[in-house]
Amino acid sequence: MVVHSEDYKAETHRRGRIEVICGSMFSGKTEELIRRLKRASFARQKVEIFKPAIDTRYSDSEVVSHDKNAIASTPVETSASILLMSAGIDVVGIDEAQFFDEGLVNVCNQLAANGIRVIIAGLDMDFKGLPFGPMPALCAVADDVSKVHAICVECGDLAYVSHRIVDGENRVLLGEKAEYEPLCRHCYLKKQNK
Repeated sequence: MVVHSEDYKAETHRRGRIEVICGSMFSGKTEELIRRLKRASFARQKVEIFKPAIDTRYSDSEVVSHDKNAIASTPVETSASILLMSAGIDVVGIDEAQFFDEGLVNVCNQLAANGIRVIIAGLDMDFKGLPFGPMPALCAVADDVSKVHAICVECGDLAYVSHRIVDGENRVLLGEKAEYEPLCRHCYLKKQNK
């Protein structure tokens, strides 16, 4: 009979988990995602980051924060592609998760069940203050949810929503400060009632 130490068991049995970082635009979601992924890389873990192929705002092949911090990524069209490309990976990062299909929830659950740490960043609400894409379901199945906040540009309180400042009703409009501003609930409602 072979008896293994607790250290051996910890090293050979990976526990998967799902971590969600959510909030409005300009709240530091991508910055926090990059920070966590770089720490995992420093710990010599195999890291892969994915982003939706439609997000080409700063780079076609990198995830880039509004502060211009960047990390190499793989753009994908569908969430199923993430599952196919995650063999042998310890940590999977996913940016702009709200733009993925609803299958992302099952993909993340399967990755975590396979012992992979999954770190997801995305908008929890769209510009109308409605839950956005697969993010509500991801928050529900996550082991850990971190809600980060921008600062309201009107009053300085914690921001609640990404208010769109250009015309258009399409739910998806890639943009940054020229198209959106972070607002607290009070200032957002005040602008909606004008």
